[in-house]
Amino acid sequence: MASRLAVLTLAALPFAAGAAADSYTFDPLHTSVSFSIDHLGLSMIHGRFGKYSGKFAIDRAAKTGSVELNVETASVDTNDNDKGNRPRSRDEHLRSADFFNAAEFPRMTYKSTHPVFSGDNLTAVEGDLTLLGVTRPVALTVERFRCIPATVTAKERCGGIAVGKIKRSDFGMKRGIPSIGDDVFLAFGFEGDKD
Repeated sequence: MASRLAVLTLAALPFAAGAAADSYTFDPLHTSVSFSIDHLGLSMIHGRFGKYSGKFAIDRAAKTGSVELNVETASVDTNDNDKGNRPRSRDEHLRSADFFNAAEFPRMTYKSTHPVFSGDNLTAVEGDLTLLGVTRPVALTVERFRCIPATVTAKERCGGIAVGKIKRSDFGMKRGIPSIGDDVFLAFGFEGDKD
């Protein structure tokens, strides 16, 4: 099984650059890095990563920004951590060298300094995903992005949803293809308070 990361999970995002860029830290309570993948042409298996960190920055006037998302691969969770009478659970198998190889590659990252705007609206992020030591360009479509004043912290809070698709074989993760799909669909819902 593979990953709909993400980042990432990722995820979406604002970006960096220049003195006017506002910086935000991802809020783990309101951020999710998830994925889905075809199983036997019958169903879609959904999963998520429970541990990640990162920041984004955005200058909406200059239409510049950056994002960095770091995901701990051992935190993969497809709601199957009970091996029953199998040698290992699906989540244990995903952490193994057959898939994420979490022992050798404990992190995957998504980095971008190229937000795409349509008028004043952030519509996409073009960046690089590193998985299993392989880096490939990955574009995420930003389905929505907005900022509001935070009621509790009195800091501006920004967030949104970004989605994308990768071929896991591009990163050397080929186990199980085609029974387990090559295409991995990514979804990244995120929020962050202004630093």
